[in-house]
Amino acid sequence: MTTANTTGLPAAVIAAVRRALDEDIGSGDVTTDSIFGVETHMRGEIVARQAGVIAGLDVAQLALQMLDDAIVFNTLVPEGARVANRQTLAALSGRARPLLTGERTALNFLGRMSGIASLTRQFVDAVAGTKAVILDTRKTVPGLRAVDKLAVLRGGGQNHRIGLYDMILIKDNHIDQAGSLETAVQRARAAGSGLEIEVEARTLEHVQSALTLGVERILLDNMSPEMMHEAVQLTAGRARLEASGNVNLSTVRAVAESGVDFISIGALTHSAPNFDVSLEWSHA
Repeated sequence: MTTANTTGLPAAVIAAVRRALDEDIGSGDVTTDSIFGVETHMRGEIVARQAGVIAGLDVAQLALQMLDDAIVFNTLVPEGARVANRQTLAALSGRARPLLTGERTALNFLGRMSGIASLTRQFVDAVAGTKAVILDTRKTVPGLRAVDKLAVLRGGGQNHRIGLYDMILIKDNHIDQAGSLETAVQRARAAGSGLEIEVEARTLEHVQSALTLGVERILLDNMSPEMMHEAVQLTAGRARLEASGNVNLSTVRAVAESGVDFISIGALTHSAPNFDVSLEWSHA
C-alpha cells in the first residue's frame, strides 16, 4: 500500500480508510490480479445516480491513492455541492489493478458520506431563517465517527461533542445515580476539567433548576414545541438551549421556531440512506 496525499483530512478519517481497505483486500484481490496485468490501464468517471449533496470525494480519492499514488483523480464538483442525477462528479485514470481493487471501498465512503450530507442539508434547509443550528449526535457507526461527523459538516450542519471527552453532558441516568441534579453538577465542577457543562431537562422545573445552578447549556429532552418556547422565555438568554428527541423533517421547523439555539438529530448519522453513486469504466 502506497502513501496517498492526505492533506486536509483528519487522522481518524485516514485511519478509517486504511482499515476499510485492509478489511476488503486481505491477502489480495484474487479476481482482479488474475485477470489484469500490472501495466494494464483504464479510466472512468464517478457519476451520481440521484440528486443530492456530495461529500467524500476526497475520501474516495484517498482510498484509491492509498493503493497507488499515481492514480489521477480529478474532482469536478466541490464538497457540499448540490448535484443532479447523472451528473459526473470526478474523472480518474491509472492502473487497472488498484482502481478495481479500491473501487468498492471508495464508493462505500462516498455513498455513505453523501447520504449523510444530503439528509443534513434537508434539515438545514427546513430551519432556514431561524437561529437554530442543526447538530449531530454520537449515534454513529462504531469506528466511523470522524467520517460521519465530517459528512454532517459538509452538509451544512455542525458537530455536537465528538466523544465523551470534550464536553460534560449530564443526562438523566447521571442525575438519577448521583441523587440530584445539584449533586451531579457540583461533582462535575469539582473535577476541574474546565469543560462546558450541559444538563438534560425533561420539565420546566428541571430547566429552572439548571438555571439556578448556572449551567452553560440545557438539553430539552422530548419537549413539545410549546414547552420549548416556554423554556426559551424562562431562560431569557442565560443559557443556550438544545432541543433533542424524535425530531424529523416534519417537526423540525416548529422546533426551530420555538427559539432554541440548537437541534440535535441522531437520524443524521444512524438513519441516512446511502447516496447512489457508480464508477463507470472505459478503456484507457
